[in-house]
Amino acid sequence: MVGGWLAERLILYIPLVLSLTVHEWAHARAAYALGDRTAAHLGRMSLDPLVHIDPIGTLILPLLGLPIGWARPVPVNPFQFAARWDGRVGMMLVAAAGPASNLTIAGLLWAASAAVSALGLLNPTNPAASLVEQAMTMNLALAAFNLLPVPPLDGSRVVEGLIPERFRPLWDQLGALGPALLIALGFAGLTATVWLSVFFPGGR
Repeated sequence: MVGGWLAERLILYIPLVLSLTVHEWAHARAAYALGDRTAAHLGRMSLDPLVHIDPIGTLILPLLGLPIGWARPVPVNPFQFAARWDGRVGMMLVAAAGPASNLTIAGLLWAASAAVSALGLLNPTNPAASLVEQAMTMNLALAAFNLLPVPPLDGSRVVEGLIPERFRPLWDQLGALGPALLIALGFAGLTATVWLSVFFPGGR
């Protein structure tokens, strides 16, 4: 039973790491397009998963089954953006690039799955079909999670670019609660997963 649980985790772990890698690469590529070479010079504008791994968010928590994960954040210096780009707008674009990449992956997987199914080449009961469906769901979840307006998630960067200056001190104070809120969200997700496994053991 333990072996089956571990095998399930490892099977889902591969698309998770690849999705997180593309997510961070998208941040670095967007910053590069705006004129910031910081991530590129540090080797972070790469699709090599090893350069983006975070010990806790990419390794420990996902393998434990916690429905939350992250990679090592890509460094971005808004002062290096090209002169035509406002720093706040630039940071919004860089932040949005990560979730956009996950939505793109989900869309491509859906299109490929639909095309293969239409040709009758893929049986819905095939394990590969289930893996593709889980990968789509995973990328949609990553996009939704990262768009939450909770520092340091991408959604908070978007809010920072939109929030009026008079509200910025209050926003900065709320930002200090960001890590605690993420921990609470993680435990809430883990609790929900445990209860779902109890009441719907066959759905995992």
